[in-house]
Amino acid sequence: MVTSAEEACFEVGIKFGTLYHQFAGTPVSPRSAGSLERAIEEAIENQPHCVDVTVDVLEDALRAELDGSSAEYTELTGRFMEVEVVVEYEGTRAVARMEMEGDYPLMRLVDVE
Repeated sequence: MVTSAEEACFEVGIKFGTLYHQFAGTPVSPRSAGSLERAIEEAIENQPHCVDVTVDVLEDALRAELDGSSAEYTELTGRFMEVEVVVEYEGTRAVARMEMEGDYPLMRLVDVE
């Protein structure tokens, strides 16, 4: 039998998989970062059991990437965002975050209560 905590952890993993693989590759610039943050948050919050999503597109990192480039945008990847997802399932709350660890966007469970 699956516990509520296990189900909440599974659900938060599903949200991250959807978020990352749906939006990776989206054209983004410092000018469009805010609207993209909101679009990602609202899209993922539509999913069952999701109660909060916070996306921070790292505009300084975008600017550094574009410095000296002829393009005015780049592709969204994990190195340009930090994300927190909160899921509640049958009274259990699971919180997960995505941050860069070295050169890899690591998604990790940070709290289950």
